[in-house]
Amino acid sequence: MDTKPVFHGSDIEKICSYYNLKKEDIVKFGANVNPLGLSPKASKAIAEHVDLLSSYPDREYTSLRNTISRYCRIPADFILPGNGSSELISLLIEERAPKHTLILGPTYSEYSRELSFSGSTQEYYHLQENNDFGPDIPDLCKKLTQGYDFLILCNPNNPTSSAISKEDLRKLISFCAEKNIFVMIDETYVEFAPDINAITAVPLTQEFTNLMVLRGVSKFFAAPGMRLGYGITGNMNFLAKMREKQTPWSLNSIGAFAGEIMLQDEEYIRNTRELILSERVRIISELKKVPTYKVYPAYANFILLRIRKEGLTSYNVFEACIRQGLMIRDCSSFQCLEGEYVRFCIMMPEDNTRLVNVLKSL
Repeated sequence: MDTKPVFHGSDIEKICSYYNLKKEDIVKFGANVNPLGLSPKASKAIAEHVDLLSSYPDREYTSLRNTISRYCRIPADFILPGNGSSELISLLIEERAPKHTLILGPTYSEYSRELSFSGSTQEYYHLQENNDFGPDIPDLCKKLTQGYDFLILCNPNNPTSSAISKEDLRKLISFCAEKNIFVMIDETYVEFAPDINAITAVPLTQEFTNLMVLRGVSKFFAAPGMRLGYGITGNMNFLAKMREKQTPWSLNSIGAFAGEIMLQDEEYIRNTRELILSERVRIISELKKVPTYKVYPAYANFILLRIRKEGLTSYNVFEACIRQGLMIRDCSSFQCLEGEYVRFCIMMPEDNTRLVNVLKSL
């Protein structure tokens, strides 16, 4: 009996092997990485300072934290750099040692994986399709009264590309503070939002101590291999305990140095936002004309589609695209996502046009 393969967004080698394709011929619409690639300034600086690998990084990452502080407009003392957001998720969960966790889903599977090592129970709060996967804050607060001590959400959310406004976040975090519930917000995709200030929770770390916000350079700055992430919290006691448990020098010298260059490259940041914002509007406008799909509002650099054509599955759509060298994400493996969905990120305009044409043809 034939079994349909399931691929993660970064499973490029498996996909090439299965479909007999060359890696260099595939446009990776499944990885959610900035199509402009690494910041040219960062690339040049890394090449010129490779000798940094001969010395230990500053154990306190003072210069990097000061750069992040200016970038996020938040005190440097609030910031904990780490080896990607994955390390920080693990440290945060280990230190909080939650007993009962609620996760807004469908979402990134790494949260559930890390919780499975902690002894915490975990449940999903299902974001509703009929509300474009935006949460009902009063209903969510009602759910949180059922004995939870930890809440995890991704904003903008992966894979739905939906987002919660800063004002709704303030209401939610305030409610959680009253109930002694700690909130972890993953803002991996926030820099792609039309209005970052309208949805980021970073300023709220100065109002609430039951909050930590995580960011990184993997997606917006196209540097997943650098493994640079950072956590932001106004809870100094909690941050100090995380730092105590963190492996010393967890971020290498090149990563710390390059991170500073990236976050200060205003031209690259501006070019990225101009590309993503304009192409997102164009693609959504085009696909809304196609009855085969329902297109959801998108705040991240990717778009979620629900397939409405009878008999057409997410695997059918994935396969039609990959045979044209366009690798999108079949969303059938996501928890809490019932139905036929695909997700794809925004790439360069000519590649986006090729993808839209394939999707229109189905």
